[in-house]
Amino acid sequence: MKRIILFVLTNVLVVAVLGIVASLLGVNRYLTGSGLNLSALLGYALIMGFGGAIISLLISKPMAKWTSGVRIIEQPQNADEAWIVETVRKLSEKAGIGMPEVGIFEGDPNAFATGAFKNSALVAVSTGLLRGMTQDEIEAVIGHEIAHVANGDMVTMTLIQGVMNTFVVFLSRVIGYAVDSFLRKGDDRSGPGIGYMITTIVLDIVLGFAAAIVVAWFSRQREYRADAGSAQLLGRKQPMINALARLGGMAPGELPKSVAAFGITGGIGQLFSTHPPIEERIAALQNQQQ
Repeated sequence: MKRIILFVLTNVLVVAVLGIVASLLGVNRYLTGSGLNLSALLGYALIMGFGGAIISLLISKPMAKWTSGVRIIEQPQNADEAWIVETVRKLSEKAGIGMPEVGIFEGDPNAFATGAFKNSALVAVSTGLLRGMTQDEIEAVIGHEIAHVANGDMVTMTLIQGVMNTFVVFLSRVIGYAVDSFLRKGDDRSGPGIGYMITTIVLDIVLGFAAAIVVAWFSRQREYRADAGSAQLLGRKQPMINALARLGGMAPGELPKSVAAFGITGGIGQLFSTHPPIEERIAALQNQQQ
């Protein structure tokens, strides 16, 4: 199952677009024309790094709706939808956040929460989840997603991604300048050369993958916290344990990459996985003091 989320990919695309615009405007030439200007480069890296992450955060909710085909429950059409909305309302009030939008999407068992702000988030569950779990288990899953919102996980992930982006942009251009200077010894032409261009493009990709590993590690840590948050909201941990155990026996649906890091499905423990293995999450809950 793919775990490189669209939040990260959207962010990378935004950074790439900003980079192309900067190149067209001659920013790279300004940074390296008469020697590398580290102060200017750091400012450039901060704008590029956090610009991509913040834009990705701000468009996360409409992107999630579009990519996963979420139907927002404006007026419940049946008893199940009314129960879902009331459950989200009850847990949101208990968590001290504003009522999120509530949605349903077609697919195998999964759920997610997203949005830039705690008081205007989106919580969505799949039809497969509703068919395959008991109400206690569904409530625990919803509690997990509400905990993500209450913990401010989207903002936290945005800040982490922004820091990683900044390091990637800064280091790739410092190394690119060094390589270009080595290749152009005795060349008195101003501005960055082909060595700088190629090196920065390659390092943007390579270091971007390294940054994704760091972001995924932080994502795995906040999954444990959201599991514990669900147990706290419900006042007992067994429903969340049962929900995870049931998911472990299911074939969880693959979420659109825009929301995969904020879903309920377990990861496989690999470097790029945004979720820990389900058995480790269950063990953490079982060891939790209730």
